[in-house]
Parts: sequence; C-alpha cells; structure tokens
Amino acid sequence: MAIRIFITGGTFDKEYNELNGQLYFKDTHLSDLLEMGRNKVPVEIRTLMMIDSLEMTAEDRELIVHQCNQCDETKIVITHGTDTMAETAKIIAQKKINKTIILTGAMIPIKFGSSDGLFNLGSALAFAQSLPVGVYVAMNGRYFNWDNVRKNRQTGVFEEIK
Repeated sequence: MAIRIFITGGTFDKEYNELNGQLYFKDTHLSDLLEMGRNKVPVEIRTLMMIDSLEMTAEDRELIVHQCNQCDETKIVITHGTDTMAETAKIIAQKKINKTIILTGAMIPIKFGSSDGLFNLGSALAFAQSLPVGVYVAMNGRYFNWDNVRKNRQTGVFEEIK
C-alpha cells in the first residue's frame, strides 16, 4: 500500500519574493522533491492547506486528524511547519489513530537550494515504513516520539525533552 502524504505548508513550501523580501506560498514542491530524490515508494499526495504553522488553528489541526483517520493508508507523512509541529503531533496522538504517522518539515525553504527539506522528507518516508504504529516527528535524520520532542530555537534543531 502507498504512503499517504499530507501537505500543510510550513517553511517546506515557502517561496521568496525578491521584490519585498517576504516569504509566501504559491504551490507545493513535493512532487519535484520526490522526483529529485528518485523516490520509488508509492505515495498518494493531498494538499490540506498551505499555511505557516504559527497561523494554524484548532480547526486546521482537526482537519489533519480527520484526514489521517479517514484515509485508507496506514502509513502517513505530514509536511508541517517546524514551529508548532510538536503541538500538532500531540493532538494527533491524543486521538489514538491506529496508523504510523510521521510529521516532518524544513528549517530552510526548498527554493533556497540548501534546504534540509529533501533529507527530512526522505527520512520521514523511511521511518514511515519501518516504525510501529504511533506518532513521530522526523527531523535532522532522527525520529522522535511525539511526547518527547521540541524545537530548540537557539540551535535550530529538534531534540528530545527528557
């Protein structure tokens, strides 16, 4: 069975406006990334939203939970903004969905060329295939249980809490 990929936005898919210096959303880059990474894992992609995770509402998170519950696939990767990724992971985990769900993102937009997003996406796809049922965050080549992860804003990496 394919891995379901849900796109929610975040730095992963941001573009840079050269005129005003702002980051914004246009289209997802996920298909390009999968092609660039020479992905051979069957995937089903669905864009749920294209927003910065700091702007994500409770309703947005409920939509993510609903889609995870309703899809046929038992292995799910969610591209998500890094600022509130752990919060969304917690909400999904509290719903006790009997699937393997991996949230991942990027600290640097894909369009910048030196992004960690391609590596994080590949890691998330591998973790989705190998980890047991549960909710995880995959960043920097590591996976973290949903209840033992935070973004360290000083170092720019994800780390265990305990």
